[in-house]
Amino acid sequence: MRLFRRSRAGPPPALRLLSRSGCHLCDEMRAVVVPLVDRLGGSLETVDVDSDPALAARWGNEVPILLDREGRVVAKARDGANKIARRLGA
Repeated sequence: MRLFRRSRAGPPPALRLLSRSGCHLCDEMRAVVVPLVDRLGGSLETVDVDSDPALAARWGNEVPILLDREGRVVAKARDGANKIARRLGA
């Protein structure tokens, strides 16, 4: 699977964070991503995978997952702040 890499000249990121309630890894990723998205002028939608059976079936065991506007994976659970920043072009 090829992970998303944003071009520095591209539009601000529109991202979707798939998470679940009570997930400490989800909280950690959100704490990393929110400042990056703010700095880049993008948007972030947080979605609880357990609220949608299709999302839970597809991503439930892999949360948190950060997706771009086309649904491509930007980051996974254990990706660090530096790696996520590079992928977002920050």
